[in-house]
Formats: sequence, structure tokens, C-alpha cells
Amino acid sequence: MSERDFIELWSKARWHIIVSQLAPTGLLGFTVWLGILDLGGTSLALRISAAGILLASGILGALAQYSAATEGMAIARDLIAVPSASITGRQIVELAPLLNVVRFVTPAIFIAVFVALMVELFAP
Repeated sequence: MSERDFIELWSKARWHIIVSQLAPTGLLGFTVWLGILDLGGTSLALRISAAGILLASGILGALAQYSAATEGMAIARDLIAVPSASITGRQIVELAPLLNVVRFVTPAIFIAVFVALMVELFAP
């Protein structure tokens, strides 16, 4: 593959990371907004449903982020082998280790926020 092909693959992986943040972030924000409207005062079934939707969305988002970031790291390793890499190609290689933030830190933050919301939803 050419360097251009790898850069295009990198761009797609980066776009997947961005898009995979939208649903979980939107749902978490919506849940916080509902919390302001006293979602905790609703029926247990509705609170369990909200928790399940958040959990499923978060898991799918985290998996999408993890796989896209892992693919991005592989693309960067492939770029190393391409002769006469451009500045863009070299920049991708240099930034690739930061994808570990996407792979590990972002899901950890989601878990912390999710736990805090569950405490609020189900606290007596």
C-alpha cells in the first residue's frame, strides 16, 4: 500500500473514533438533564431501562473506540515501513501512542461517570 492509502485509512479510523463518542456522550448528557428533572423519582423499571440503555451505548462506544484506535496504531506501524514518508505520515506515526488515551482513559472516564449516575439513579 502507498503512504496515501495508509493516511486515508488513518483518517477513517480517526473519524470512527469521533463518531463513536457521539451516542454515549449524548445519552449521558441527556440522562444528566433528566436527573435535573428528577429521573430518580420515576419508577424502578424506567430507571433500570435508562441504566441499560446507557450501559449498552457505552459498551458499544468503547468497543468502537478501542478497535478504531487499535487499527489506527497498526496503520501508524505500517507507515513506518513506507519509504520517504511525508510530514503528514511522520506526524501520524508520532501521534499514534496517544491513541492509548482513546483505548484506555476514555472508557475509564465513562465507567466513572456511569457509576456516579447509577448511584444517583438508585440512591435511596
